[in-house]
Amino acid sequence: MTVLSMSRAEIDRVHVLKDLLAERIRPSEAAQLMGVTRRQVFRLLKAYRAAGPAALISKKRGKPSNRAYPAVVRTEAMALIKANYGDFGPTLAAEKLSERHGLHFGVETVRRWMLADGLWQDRRQRLKRVYQPRHRRDCVGELIQIDDSEHWWFEDRGPQCTLLVFIDDATSRLMHLRFAETESTFDYFAATRAYLQRYGKPIAFYSDKHATFRVNKVGATGGDGMTQFGRALHELNIDIICANAPQAKGRVERANGTLQDRLVKEMRLAGISTIEAGNAFLPAFMEDYNRRFAKPPYSDKDVHRPLAEQDVIDDAFAWKEERTVSQSLTLQYDKVLFILEPNEVTSTLARQRVTVFDYPDGRLVIKHRGRALPYRTFDKVRQVDQAAIVENKRLGPVLAYIAEQQKLLDVSRSQKAPRRRGQGASLFKAG
Repeated sequence: MTVLSMSRAEIDRVHVLKDLLAERIRPSEAAQLMGVTRRQVFRLLKAYRAAGPAALISKKRGKPSNRAYPAVVRTEAMALIKANYGDFGPTLAAEKLSERHGLHFGVETVRRWMLADGLWQDRRQRLKRVYQPRHRRDCVGELIQIDDSEHWWFEDRGPQCTLLVFIDDATSRLMHLRFAETESTFDYFAATRAYLQRYGKPIAFYSDKHATFRVNKVGATGGDGMTQFGRALHELNIDIICANAPQAKGRVERANGTLQDRLVKEMRLAGISTIEAGNAFLPAFMEDYNRRFAKPPYSDKDVHRPLAEQDVIDDAFAWKEERTVSQSLTLQYDKVLFILEPNEVTSTLARQRVTVFDYPDGRLVIKHRGRALPYRTFDKVRQVDQAAIVENKRLGPVLAYIAEQQKLLDVSRSQKAPRRRGQGASLFKAG
């Protein structure tokens, strides 16, 4: 069985010729129905009798048009478009080919070429994805949307900064606002800590895919797959969900737009120009905002959970990294060499893993199985020069320090060590 591919007009001609052969219509009527002359009707009828419907298929199908541009001309035009007008639309690209290169093509020709080469999409392909609305959560504290909004909040009176926004999905209530210099892990630590101390623990936070919340590096094999912020929430038994698109967390996105209008103008009227003054102004602004725009929840139940006794919030919101203790009881963190003070606990820790707790206030504690270890930092001022005289009791730490420095020179510094995002050098304190 042969399958023929025919156009609508060709199928209509088959039906007309069948009626003509059955003498249901006359040749003049067939000519009128097919839009051809009587002589052409008899030619088509003769071909149909000889070969059937296949005789009515156009012989030009699948062949290039007689008016098609040569392949070399098309290649030259597309090379010019790709080199100079890759982000232009077909109309503008055709205009520039004519004006600057003397190549005159129809817009539709250029459009077809650009479609074929993937430089343009037709209207259907360019339609924006439709995002269906979803119902709010039922209870306060069930889902808290968090986001940052970098903006000139103080206009020309102060620096550009970031506003960290916590908004309840069930009510659109502003739960917490905090100005910060950047969207850093330590800033989110401080804002989240203040939120938990005021309201308790929500069921989940809903965020974007920023590196603070999610490991975005493709093929990352080191670590446990958690960011520092994700690890802190996991320790406190709080989930974090990352939205696939900004539209998915529309409540906080729309709130950001309102805040960039109303909050900026309110602070202008109040003469506020610093982050500290702005943070002091935010509680009163939030109260007025929620009175105007917050919605009542479907359920009166508040599902925030109080902080439990086992929730050590100071340790949860500290930057934590593991290190291996060397044979000389030293370890390195953030380009600083730490020497564990020898005692009955530390003397057995050679080649053991310890955890460095880097607190937002600058304190640094080294722990092993929850126990803080005594340590001192290696005195860089007293580090040895070539052929320097070194006391025997300091020889071990000095050699360990030299070996560590040589490794740093031979190999680029690990990506894991200097990740103290948002914490200035002046905050670092040893001990």
